[in-house]
Amino acid sequence: MAIVNVSDQSFNTEIEGQGVVLVDFWAPWCGPCKRLAPELEALDAEIGDSLKIAKVNVDENPETASRFGVMSIPTLIVFKDGQPVDKVVGLNSKDALKSMIGKHQ
Repeated sequence: MAIVNVSDQSFNTEIEGQGVVLVDFWAPWCGPCKRLAPELEALDAEIGDSLKIAKVNVDENPETASRFGVMSIPTLIVFKDGQPVDKVVGLNSKDALKSMIGKHQ
């Protein structure tokens, strides 16, 4: 499954009723966000069939970032059936993210 870009307008449609979804709140100017991108791509390649990964650009979609209390980026939130169930702030490895997601699958 490919990583999808989500906007304020499409967030609910893309996240609700989709099972387990990892949402990356990021911005193009954020260095740690850029370093996280390959980890997310590797995670998608490894378990993308059982996980949807979505990215929200906080500069372009401030409403969604505010709604989920995103104060620092990157912030990754795991949603299960449309509800936030886990959250981590900062740069994390693919294995750390996989472990966090595994608790909710």
